Amino acid sequence: MSLPVGSAGTRGNSNDQVHRHNLSTILTLVHQARGLSRSQLTHAMGLNRSTIAALVSELIEHDLVREESAESTNQVGRPSLMVRPSATPVGFAVNPENDAITVAVVGLGGRVLTTVRQQLSQPPTAIEAASITAQIIDTLRPQLIAEHRIAGIGVAVPGLVRETDGLVQLAPHLGWRGEPFAEMLQEATHLPVSAANDSHLGARAESSFGSGRSVKDLIYVNGGASGIGGGIIANGMAVSGTGGYAGELGHTMVNPTGIECHCGAFGCLETEVRRDRLLEVTGLTSESVDRLAGALALSADPRVRAEVTRQLDMLIIALRNAINLFNPRLIVLGGFLAALQSADPTRLEDFGRNRPLDASFRGVDILPSELAGDLLMIGASELAFEALLADPTGFFE
Repeated sequence: MSLPVGSAGTRGNSNDQVHRHNLSTILTLVHQARGLSRSQLTHAMGLNRSTIAALVSELIEHDLVREESAESTNQVGRPSLMVRPSATPVGFAVNPENDAITVAVVGLGGRVLTTVRQQLSQPPTAIEAASITAQIIDTLRPQLIAEHRIAGIGVAVPGLVRETDGLVQLAPHLGWRGEPFAEMLQEATHLPVSAANDSHLGARAESSFGSGRSVKDLIYVNGGASGIGGGIIANGMAVSGTGGYAGELGHTMVNPTGIECHCGAFGCLETEVRRDRLLEVTGLTSESVDRLAGALALSADPRVRAEVTRQLDMLIIALRNAINLFNPRLIVLGGFLAALQSADPTRLEDFGRNRPLDASFRGVDILPSELAGDLLMIGASELAFEALLADPTGFFE
């Protein structure tokens, strides 16, 4: 497997800073890989074996990692111990949408332990969403075992979220403008809360735990009840833009004669490619959205086939532009877009007359999210674990 460059050559203002950095790097590597051997950590970090052993022992003492015997191999000699994330730290992940609020308990290593989805009859206000989320978290807290320690709450918001403080500048399908949702939820739960755009977090999760693990250049496109968004990883780094608003693929123009969007423009991708239209032609509801992929793929109804073709052709226009702009190695489709692709997978193989430039399109894979329904929960939990991963020593102080 490919491992990030470690801390060899790290410079700090003190030995304590270097020590904290090394602990952070080891825990992050183990978290993202869901388990590494001591020899892999030694190679990745560029440190000697005794130093790695001491650092791992300290993380074990804080109950952040555990060690276990590696699976037997044909190699000569004693197998290296495997270092895996501890089950003790957990974070709450939250995704408010216009028809439901989903809350999950997620452990290190991106392990989703429990998920609760509360259906809504109408889009919630920010205050209502904070109250409902806090109530769900209150019901989940008693289910945690005594050994669990809550790292915080991460929120995946379907809208523009200011990077500096998590303020929701605009979530059009929710009707939110300038809402300090993270602050509201923190006051309601008395836990640290961070928020970011849902698709940015989806790209982050897919890059760390999904089909993009070894890919440095990828685009994640998410389709949900609250529209379409995108997240971009370029040369291994997230592209967020000046204020954190990059990747709004849902508001790229795909139909110059299209209808008005929530954003005020006309012909945006998310006005043409919509989950509610697919649910309508298949006779499904938002409660049965998990059956959408099968319903689209198996349907012989001409209305269904026509809507699938129309939406894929609009999606192709947006993806063509994204491929020509960013030259990714991988495009990952999440949410209902994965169901749309599975209904006619060959249509996204050559793009027909809307094919991108050959040089840009060569070698591009377009795949459904490997993390599927857990993706946004795993992405949101990355926010909850940020402080812990940055400074493991402070978690139990």
